[in-house]
Formats: sequence, C-alpha cells, structure tokens
Amino acid sequence: MTDIAKVREMSDKELLDALQQAKQDLWSARFALSTRQLNDTSGIPKTRRTIARILTVQRERGTGRGAAATAAKATAVPAKSGKGA
Repeated sequence: MTDIAKVREMSDKELLDALQQAKQDLWSARFALSTRQLNDTSGIPKTRRTIARILTVQRERGTGRGAAATAAKATAVPAKSGKGA
C-alpha cells in the first residue's frame, strides 16, 4: 500500500483501518527506536508517508476534490461576471 493509486482505490472504512494501523506501526517503531531495539530505521519515514497519503485521500474526498471532481472542473465553462453587463 505504498502507491497513492492503491490508497485511492480503498473505501472509507478501509482508509480508517489503514490509518489506524499505520499510526500504531509508527508508534511501535518509535518506541523500538527509543529503546534501541529498532535495527532498520527506514520504516519510520515510510510509515509517515503512508499516513500522509491516507490523510490526503481523506481530505480530497471530504472536500470533493477527487479525480472526478478535478476532471469535471477542468472541462467546465467559466461563469461570466455580472459586472458591467
């Protein structure tokens, strides 16, 4: 689940579950790092990016700024201003 396209294919429920799991993974990795039990520290930034992707998709859906809304906006004819008409 590292690609944004895969995240966008998820349902809202799956996004919530994935976000909760990613936050738990990040907490566990940070705890292991602080107790010097974590050997591979590259997982922390990867998990942070995963959380960011999930939050981005949630915000897009919340504001109606998904791929379909963006495509519709690009093809829409701009409204004329009512001033001076």
